[in-house]
Amino acid sequence: MDAIAAPFVQGRLRGEWVEVEVASECAWSKRPLHIRIDSDLHYNVREQGAAPVIFAPLKVARLGAASIIDDF
Repeated sequence: MDAIAAPFVQGRLRGEWVEVEVASECAWSKRPLHIRIDSDLHYNVREQGAAPVIFAPLKVARLGAASIIDDF
């Protein structure tokens, strides 16, 4: 999560446009996936026909630190 979130947080603080490409693979088929995400959280997937499910697990009810940053 930090590797993806950090550029966006820094971009917002500096007022700069940020775009990243995440290179991964499908957990089921092992086929490569390349997902491009921009500062407005718009995304597109390079691989034709791929429809990945993208999520960041967050159990808000179980967070116990003073800051959300401390829990991650």
